[in-house]
Amino acid sequence: MATAKQGDKVLINYTGKLEDGSVFDTTIQEAGCCEDDNCGCDDDGCGCGETGPLEITIGNEDFFPQIEEALVGMAPGEKKTVVIPAEDAFGEYDEDEVFTISREQLTGEIVPEVGMELELTGDDDEPVEVVVVEVNEETITVDANHPLAGEDITYEIELLEIV
Repeated sequence: MATAKQGDKVLINYTGKLEDGSVFDTTIQEAGCCEDDNCGCDDDGCGCGETGPLEITIGNEDFFPQIEEALVGMAPGEKKTVVIPAEDAFGEYDEDEVFTISREQLTGEIVPEVGMELELTGDDDEPVEVVVVEVNEETITVDANHPLAGEDITYEIELLEIV
């Protein structure tokens, strides 16, 4: 049976989990999921709304390098588990990425609330995605860390097909 090698285009299913076992991303849609519009599946990691299996080319850095390396030598139908430490995944959590801005710095009619995602403009005029973590009458504290920063992540992968 053929096995995957560098440069091969492959089709995979995966499930990404945190250390506590919670699913943060998957290509696998559970049976019966989203049979109605009010299933709430987007919140529980079942994969609703996903397009199904992911097609990548091994070595093109389409996905985490550790995943692509793990695919080398796998045959269709084979499964593996790959743990990616925080520093190689979404980075370590950086307290310096939590900062406070004046409410006056917000443009338009934005009414900030804790948990709200905003796009600010950084010093280099590049957009910075942040999450509001605290609001008071004069300031807003935001967190620019990736939501999974500081998390070791585990991917369960299955090679479905060498295309």
